[in-house]
Amino acid sequence: MPSSRRPTYSPPKRDARPAPTAENGTRSPNGAAEVVGDAARGDVITASRSVPEPPAPKPVREEKTSGATVLAFPEPKGRRRRKKVILAVVTVFVVVAGLLAAAVYSPVLALQTISVTGTRLLTPAQVQAALEPLRGKPLPQIGEDDVRGLLGSLVQVKSVSVEARPPSTLDVAVHERVPVALVKQGEKYQLVDVDGVQLATTDDPTSASLPVIDGGAGAIGQDLFRATAAVLGALPPDVLAKLSNASAQSVDAVELKLVDGQTIVWGNASEKELKAKVLAALLKAPADPKNPVKVYDVSVPRHPVTR
Repeated sequence: MPSSRRPTYSPPKRDARPAPTAENGTRSPNGAAEVVGDAARGDVITASRSVPEPPAPKPVREEKTSGATVLAFPEPKGRRRRKKVILAVVTVFVVVAGLLAAAVYSPVLALQTISVTGTRLLTPAQVQAALEPLRGKPLPQIGEDDVRGLLGSLVQVKSVSVEARPPSTLDVAVHERVPVALVKQGEKYQLVDVDGVQLATTDDPTSASLPVIDGGAGAIGQDLFRATAAVLGALPPDVLAKLSNASAQSVDAVELKLVDGQTIVWGNASEKELKAKVLAALLKAPADPKNPVKVYDVSVPRHPVTR
């Protein structure tokens, strides 16, 4: 019959251990497990958790100035970024300035050809001769003021438009003054505009198809001449071509004569655009052979009268 007694176990008695030496084991510096004593004799194995050492701080540079030690800390990133941006902007500015200077003073863009349009009283050769001092000058250095100043001696030129066409061409569009009348001076006739500027001279008044102001500005006075010239300047070209002469007893009594002998009572220079439209409409109306019109009165343009 089996016994009911449980077996008992008694651990072996440990003898006193000597202090840890190089022979019986030591603890490692990083806390790893070390064998203490002789494993063959059943000595105890101890273990401990390894704690990592914190990273060493970045070294701080030391600078000595006048016998004193100065700590140099790293430059902030924001400041370095600003320096880079400023350097890039300065570089771009220098490059652009260099390119502009090269374009402004480059002989490659020197003016060689002057193209002239818009002349009727003048010839293109006259304009080109007046602009000759600009030849050889770089196009970027030529402006409208330069061209206008050189053409100031040509009274026919009222204004100009200038356009540079690289590498060496300058386009000049001339806007001339418009002659509105012929001023008889002895055997000559002067073409004048609304401001009384003398634009050209002719011996044949029929070649210009303009009305004649007998005596000129000096004979009838500046005020009367300007009033008459202002009226002529308001007329459309087809009506102006039908006029033979113009006169004025006063600034309120301007009269025009047509080539067929008809008279136009204009009055003063007020509402000249409306008067010009009314007169053009009256001249286009069918003529009555039995009652031919001798006078067109547009001095009151909203109530014109023919007789």
